[in-house]
Parts: sequence; C-alpha cells; structure tokens
Amino acid sequence: MGSTTKSLKKRPASTQAGPKAKRPHAENNMKTNVDATTSDKGKKRSRPVTKPFTEDEESGLDESEEEVPEDGGSDADDIVDEEMGEESQGAPMKDPNAARESHKVQRALHNERRAAKPHSALLAEAKRAWRLAHQKNIPKAEREKHLNALMDVIRGNVKDIVLKHDASRIVQTVVRYGGEKERNEIAEELKGRYKELAQNKYSKFLVTKLIRLCSSHRASILREFQGSVLRLLLHREASSMLADAFELYANAYERSILLRDFYGKEASLVGVSITAGSEEEKERARKGLIGVLEGLEGERRKRVLNAMKENLMMMFNNPDKGAVTHSIVHRALWEYLSAVTSLEDEAEQEKLRREIFESCQDVLAEMVHTRDGSRAVRDFIAYGTAKDRKQIVKAIKPHVQRMCTDDEAQMVLFTALDVIDDTKLTAKSLVSDMTACASKVVVCPQGRRALIYLVAPRTRRHFTPAQIAMLAETDATRARTSKKDDTLRAAEIRKAASDGLLSWLAERGADVARQPGGSLVVCEVMLYTEGDKSAASDTLLKALSVPYPSPDATSPHPISLPHTSRLYKTLLQGGHFNHDIRRVEPVENWSASSFAKRFVEVVGQEATVAMAHGEGAFVVAALCEQLAKHADYAAEQKTVSRWFTRSIRRDIANAEGKGCAVLLLALKPLDRYS
Repeated sequence: MGSTTKSLKKRPASTQAGPKAKRPHAENNMKTNVDATTSDKGKKRSRPVTKPFTEDEESGLDESEEEVPEDGGSDADDIVDEEMGEESQGAPMKDPNAARESHKVQRALHNERRAAKPHSALLAEAKRAWRLAHQKNIPKAEREKHLNALMDVIRGNVKDIVLKHDASRIVQTVVRYGGEKERNEIAEELKGRYKELAQNKYSKFLVTKLIRLCSSHRASILREFQGSVLRLLLHREASSMLADAFELYANAYERSILLRDFYGKEASLVGVSITAGSEEEKERARKGLIGVLEGLEGERRKRVLNAMKENLMMMFNNPDKGAVTHSIVHRALWEYLSAVTSLEDEAEQEKLRREIFESCQDVLAEMVHTRDGSRAVRDFIAYGTAKDRKQIVKAIKPHVQRMCTDDEAQMVLFTALDVIDDTKLTAKSLVSDMTACASKVVVCPQGRRALIYLVAPRTRRHFTPAQIAMLAETDATRARTSKKDDTLRAAEIRKAASDGLLSWLAERGADVARQPGGSLVVCEVMLYTEGDKSAASDTLLKALSVPYPSPDATSPHPISLPHTSRLYKTLLQGGHFNHDIRRVEPVENWSASSFAKRFVEVVGQEATVAMAHGEGAFVVAALCEQLAKHADYAAEQKTVSRWFTRSIRRDIANAEGKGCAVLLLALKPLDRYS
C-alpha cells in the first residue's frame, strides 16, 4: 500500500517548483567556453527613474539560456499526474495500471501530433545536436564540432523554423557560440524577414543577437525596419529590440537609419540617401535632423519640422506602449528642440516649443535617464515659464531619490536648482526630498554629487570639467529667462538645504565620515552650510574621544582611516588647501576656531595625546595652529600645552612618525601661556 501511495503522489506544478537549478560546471573550463565576441552580453539599457528596482529589465535578455523541451514532451505527463492527483483527493482510488495505460495512450497521441507538425523531423534532429553544443562545460574544439553538426542540420531551413520558440533558441545558440562564418550565413539566410522576426516574442532575441554580433550586417538589418520604425516602437515585442539596437550597439550612421522615420516623408525628397552608403552621404546622415534641414528653407523646412512634431506626439500620446522611455525617442526630441532653437523667428520658436512641451509634460520623468532625454528636459526648464517649471517640478518630484543616483537624471535636478527663481518651490519639492534621502544616496558617487551640489554647486573639486560644461549649456538661456541673481539663488538653495543636512550629520555624521566617499560629503556640508553646527560638530568629535588605537581591529579609530583623518584636518584648518596659491582658503560659513575649542573640550587629553603619538600627528598639529591664531583662546592653549609634557614631546620626537616634527613646531607657540 505504501508503494502505491508513493507512485500516485502528485507532482508539484511548474509555478510552485521554483526555478530550475543551474547545471554545475567547472570553473577551470570557463575561460575556454566564453567567446570574446560575447563580452558585451552584460550591457543594459539605462533604466528609467520611474521603474522600480525590483522589476527585471527586458533589455539584454538572453533567451537562449532557457532549455529547449525534450522530444517526448512533458506536458502529457503533467496532465496525467494532475488528473491522478485530483482523483486521489476525495474520490475512490483507481487502479494504477489503468492510469499507466491512459498515460501511454496520451503520450502516443502527443507524439503523433508533434510528428504531424511541419519540420518535426528537422527539429528533432536539431535538438539532439543542440543539446551537445549548448553545454557550458565543454572545450572550445568540441563545441565547434557540435556547432558544425548543428549548422549542417538547420542550413537552408533557418527561415522556416526560426519563428518557433524552441527552434529560435537553437539558432540563437549558433549565433552566440559560432564564428563569423556561421553568423553571417544565418544573417544572409534571414534577409527580408527581420521586420517580421522583430515582432515575434521568440525570434526578437535572435534579431538582437545578430545586431550585436554581426556588425557587417547591422546596417542592412536596420534598413529593413525603414518605414516601420514608429509602428515597431509602439509594438509590444519589437520596441525593446529597437531600443537595444539604438542605445547599445549602433554607431552614429546606423542610428540615423532608425531616426529617419521620425523626419517624415518630406525628408526622403531632400536627396540624402542612407542606403547608398557613400562617405559624404554617411557624414551628412550622422548630422541627423540638422543634415536633413541643410539647404531647406520656407515651407519645406516647416513641413519636416511639423512631421517630426506629429511623430513625436504619437510617441508621447501612447505612454503605455513604453516607447517614451527609449533613447531613440529622446534623441529625436532633442534634435527637434535643437532645430527649433536655430529658427530665426522667436515667435515661431516659442510656438513650436510650447506645442511639443504640452504633449510631453506628463511623461518628462520617463526621459531624464538618458543623455538626450536629460538635455531635452533641461532645455524645457531653461526656456519655460514659471508655470512650465512648476509643472516639470511636479512631474519629477516623486522620483527625486532615483534621480539623485543617476548620472543623467541628476543633471535635471541641478539645472532646476540653477534656473528656477521660485526657490520656495524648489526647497519644498526638491531640496527637502534630497536631504531626506541623504543616508540612502550617500553610498554612491552620483548621490554624493547631488548632496554636494546643494551647498557647493559646480565645484571643480567634485565635478568634472565635462559635467560643468554640460550644466553651463543653459546659462545663456537662464540669463534671458530668469530674473533672480545667480549668487542669491544659490545662497537660498544652500540655506534651504542646511537644516536638513546638519540634522542628518548630527544623527549619523560619525558613521558617514568613516566612509571614503561619505567623508567628502561631511566636509563640504560642515564647511558651506549655514546655521547652528554645534550638534553636528559634537557628533564628529565624540567619535574621536574613544580610546586610540582601537582595541577592535575590525572597527579602527577614525584617525586610523586616512580619509577621515583628512576630514578633521580640513575642518581644523578652516577650509581646503589651494595648491595654486599654496595656502588654505578660509570659508565664510565655517568657524575653525570654534571647532578647535570644542575639540579640546570633547576629545580630551588622553585621546589627543594618544593620537599625537600615532597617525593623528597632523590633525593635532592643525589643532595647535588654529588655537595659536586666537589670543582669546589662551585657556585652551594653556590646556593643550600642559597635555604635552617634556617627556611626551621627547617620545613624539623619538617616534619619528609622519607629522611628528610638524606637531612639535606647532606646540611651541602655545608654550607662552604655560
């Protein structure tokens, strides 16, 4: 009876069994199995800031990793087992022999139906060869042997079988592991079918692989989409394939092939051919819309711009299709805005910009994650009215945290802070959200830049010349469209951010300062913010008052961390050291003397003297130099001088550590009060 019950046990459904376990493979064979041409497999499209982190990106999916079903087919097994399981619940148990006979009948019927399908014999033979070629732990020579056998099976029939889900994966394996000869052979055989393949949920992955790996056929593949690019961008399956091709794999000329459909039918009459492929025509095509408009005047230019506007509006009016997040749409929008800006009639400029802004104002947050999308949104901010800017802030406000951690999206935040005169609006809607998420964004370089920009915008210490130049693109427009003085606007933003940042440091400053990147943020916040910094200073100084060196090797003393030690030295000096003028530049909003006085009170003798013997000599020297500058701190000077007795100074001199000589010199001015 026990054996009968075991044989009738219901098999778990595929949705409950969890993911299939990966087949083990030896690490020492991995290098021989990875083709150099697939090194860019990990490339992914930039992720929209509106998309949650938990969602899987469709970009870069590798469907060939999935298993092709066995010839026998397991569907019949599942059906029979489920029926048997249902009968075992409540109903009388039937004869197991009868169930086995029923199972055999269903399997035979299933095989008959499979054999009746077109190319069934070909697919069965291809699957046998595929299982050998698809293994991950085999030498390269053996894989080539199996791939040649697989190519012999499918050669001449790729076009007929590629739309099937299992056959598509088989062909993908040849493209992925095969050489240039096999890839070119498959690409040639599929000519004329790429538009159809792109719209199939299985074969679209094959098209992406061919675009990625067959650079010699990439332009010809993309030309097959001409005339249908806009429709394909709104297609559920083809949209992601086109987005990958444009953003990840195509060069400037190949991108122009896809962009041409945005320009409308009038562009085809201009005389710029993108099929002939001469160097002169390619160079003109790389210019995009500007190249199309060269030599056009009057009505013809207006017709091209009008056609492009209507095509862009079609994308924006269908946000549920997902095309609005793709960089190809953002590039087309930026080219359109650039062409509008070049118009001589300012009234016409304003009219065209207004029309396109009104069509996309609700989806601006979907575009800030790409370079061209970010530039387009920043252009809208720079040229927009106060009402337009308020609408843009409203659109991006729910995504401030994600924008802080994105290289391109944060540029939109920075431009909004630089351009919008209504600092009460930006303080309430943007600045408060940026400071509220400080603990979350400080862990990445982009997030740290966002926090620093609030108090020290465009500083060359933290922003590259390229980033500063990009932000400066809107300065000329800001001079015409914004009324408030730039210095006053920056001061108001800094003041609005100060309370939130200082409260954050008062709570978590010691932990943040221990991080290499976090110490940079702490330094800038302490130097440039406005308001009461006593609580934040005490938090930082209390971290130094613990015994030095730390008894726990896993949690070193802050002075033992080079970046944290530099932070305290900079704060005690009163600012950053300028290598051009060879001196420290004092900061107006920071009182180094008050910090030095509080250092003596909070850190105390034991920790200070211990640090002076070790890695904190430069920090203690900066403390002494700062105290010596102020005669009204005579009591503190006397206290520190008495801490360092002759015997202690002798020990420091004998230590011959870094900074010991500098410290002994800094102590001498304090002796006049001892």
